Amino acid sequence: MQDGVHRRVVRVGDTVRRPVQPWTSTVHALLRHLAEAGFRHAPRPLGIDDQGREVLTFIEGDAGPAGWAAVVDRQGLRNFARLLRDYHDACEGFSPPPGATWATGPAVPGGDEVVCHGDFGPWNVVWRGNRPVGIIDWDFARPAPRLHDVAYALEYTVPFRGDAECLRRLRHPAPPDRRARLADFCAAYGLDSTEGVVDAVIARQQDNADLVRRLAEQGHEPQATWVAEGLLGELADRIGWSREHRHLVE
Repeated sequence: MQDGVHRRVVRVGDTVRRPVQPWTSTVHALLRHLAEAGFRHAPRPLGIDDQGREVLTFIEGDAGPAGWAAVVDRQGLRNFARLLRDYHDACEGFSPPPGATWATGPAVPGGDEVVCHGDFGPWNVVWRGNRPVGIIDWDFARPAPRLHDVAYALEYTVPFRGDAECLRRLRHPAPPDRRARLADFCAAYGLDSTEGVVDAVIARQQDNADLVRRLAEQGHEPQATWVAEGLLGELADRIGWSREHRHLVE
């Protein structure tokens, strides 16, 4: 879920201004917790400006499309996984405020859950070379098992895509060794085994498609435009590829 014209995200000096969403106050509470926990890789919330936009601190570095090349690098991939683990550890103990609302609706973390970022892709990380220094775009944070974020990240970084797309769009100089890349990520994150991970990726792909559909039906942008332009068909094709080519990863 990458930022687009409908998100109207702008930089003003050392701050970033973004449209307020129904879940903004809950996300700000999470970001304040991270700051208090000493996690330095997330923006700090600075309130709401006179135009009704949320205000966040700006993190210097490269983001967006630059992230693809950073995770093609195997050390960059491991660094990416470690950042996710550090974030999950930092948000343990976070107690959402009363009436907390997430993009997926009201929820409270269960016993084996943390607040996942929900959109942990290379484009939502700020990079300096192959070193990730920040996580941005927290709109889709929500309580879920850690594997929720792990599976989402693996879809894009293994990646669960055909060779042609890896070479054309995802910055790979040659067809990727998907099995080795999945093992690298899981080891760097700290998983003891990769058993069940491919199934988790496919389930997460379906969960993402369901969320896009639901947000579009509720009129949220950019999801409404994405669906109008045919994204749900593309997401279904991605799920089909993962099911048909799981032998390349396991």
